Amino acid sequence: MGLTVVKCGGAVPPEPVCADLAGRAGEVVLVHGGAPEIERLSAELGVPARTLVSPSGVTSRHTDPAMLDVVTLALTGRAKPRLLRALAAHDVPAVGLTGLDGGLLRARRKTAQRAVRDGRTVIVRDDHSGRVTGVRPELLRTLLGAGFVPVLSPPATGEDGAPVNVDADRAAAAVAVALGAARLVLLTSAPGVLRDASDDASLLARCALPREGPVPHAASGGMHRKLIAAREALLGGVPRVSVSDGRLPRPVTAALGGAGTTLEIT
Repeated sequence: MGLTVVKCGGAVPPEPVCADLAGRAGEVVLVHGGAPEIERLSAELGVPARTLVSPSGVTSRHTDPAMLDVVTLALTGRAKPRLLRALAAHDVPAVGLTGLDGGLLRARRKTAQRAVRDGRTVIVRDDHSGRVTGVRPELLRTLLGAGFVPVLSPPATGEDGAPVNVDADRAAAAVAVALGAARLVLLTSAPGVLRDASDDASLLARCALPREGPVPHAASGGMHRKLIAAREALLGGVPRVSVSDGRLPRPVTAALGGAGTTLEIT
């Protein structure tokens, strides 16, 4: 099937995904997020969970220094070990990584960004999130060649060497491009891209994305980021990109077989 990069959202049940990777070691890179774990840990530690809303209406997590610690702890201490345990239970050899390992993911932090608060546009300077600017794929290739499934998550390494929180969907797209993957599968807790976010029956079998400018269906923050990631992967040369339901019994097999939504560039 060629190399596949699979992004598993935090709301996707890990067991079916990991079971479906049995027999695919050396052929798959698994990238994950962990929003539910981040929310739980932030509540346990008393770190306020805040949201930034851009002037265009796109929402993102406000990653101040305390929240950056929460994100790193939740992904590396809870979400990733859960995936590794589930993979081991199905005899899938796997290695857990973050973008910090071996300088795998490089990112540029947004040192100042505009956000809307109480109807006013303000400048936020304490956010430690950013955008992936480069991937060093050698470590991933070494692990794949040795028959492992790399399990990768944020954070990435910033230009000053400090950790930077990055979007996991867009990180998966950057990894797929860097590895020359044949396929990028974005697993989510929905059937795929929906014409109406409240109606699962409005699934789009195909969704066309413009080469630049706003993507369609931007009302849903999570899906908006997936469409941006899909566009980046397609423009970077990944032949096939899909958004599919991670709650299915064999979600990866289903996606590779055509389930969900296939993305294309117009």
